[in-house]
Amino acid sequence: MAPRPSQKHSDSSKSGSSRSSKKGSGSSKKAATKKAAAQKASTTQRSAPELVTQAAPPAAGARAGPKRFVATYMGARISAYKARPVIDLVRGKPIEVALKMLEFEPRRAAPMIRKVLKSALANASNDMDVKLQRLIVVEARVDGGPLLSGRKRFRPRAMGRAFAIMKRTSHIRVALAESGGGE
Repeated sequence: MAPRPSQKHSDSSKSGSSRSSKKGSGSSKKAATKKAAAQKASTTQRSAPELVTQAAPPAAGARAGPKRFVATYMGARISAYKARPVIDLVRGKPIEVALKMLEFEPRRAAPMIRKVLKSALANASNDMDVKLQRLIVVEARVDGGPLLSGRKRFRPRAMGRAFAIMKRTSHIRVALAESGGGE
């Protein structure tokens, strides 16, 4: 498809005027970038001592808060999009309430998340210092996992295209900790 004559004429007049403006702006752009680089170098030199004075992270063995009991289900055969509304129900709840809620939750992710909660509870039961009735769900998240490849199947799309069927997985992670309530 050839351009119309009026378009061709207007393009050539624009390109002629832009050449003259490019020469003038090119040198000013170089000067501006040099100036910005000099300012950036001077600010990084000033901020470098601040980075050194920041407190170091705690040692690997030291923990700041209460003990956490973690359980993870890697590669759960459900999409994270479908599991996240269910995991949102139990975040911040006591363990007994969370298990009871999931027992009667009709969505497909509920039994998977319930198993992970029970596993974290079993991890906590190995510690004799922890009171199981005081455990709460401090962290509950669902991250997307790898797509299952296996035998690929395709779904027909518009204009003769074909998209692969995505078989999504997810990683379900739950952490329990003792609440700071009265004894």
